[in-house]
Amino acid sequence: MKLLSTSALPALALAASTLLVSACNATPAAPAAKAANATVDAVPARATLPVVKVHKDPNCGCCGGWAEHMQAAGFPVEVHDTSDMALVKQRLGIGEGMMSCHTSEIDGYVVEGHVPVSAIQKLLAERPKARGLVLPGMPIGSPGMESPDGYRQPFTVALLAEDGSLSEFSRHE
Repeated sequence: MKLLSTSALPALALAASTLLVSACNATPAAPAAKAANATVDAVPARATLPVVKVHKDPNCGCCGGWAEHMQAAGFPVEVHDTSDMALVKQRLGIGEGMMSCHTSEIDGYVVEGHVPVSAIQKLLAERPKARGLVLPGMPIGSPGMESPDGYRQPFTVALLAEDGSLSEFSRHE
């Protein structure tokens, strides 16, 4: 597995924070557009799915779309609005260059950003020794960031290791 470089983290953090401020205030895609673009895998065979605890800023509009993506896959979702997302990210070990607009806790793992349910299902099935999954920024076409015209930006979800390093976990075209 290829480790992601940390030398570009300050520039990525600045770019991510700029995108987060503008995208979080954007109006989410209409429900019909979401339904047309959503790809949710079948619910895993496990009888009871773990609760998804979503920590988000109360003014963010796109986080609700991601929560709906998780609910559509059968996950129970709790939304926790907080005005101090930096404290949440610090507590859960999300460093600069890893950040997105919301941070979730799922069955002992942290999930940062608009990670697709398919990656979360893979994480829960494989149960690697890791802190969780990270999708920095807010890629267009990721769950909750759907584009009305159907445009999808390719992105890679990273596995956040216990030592804080990142490695590729899944690619989404």
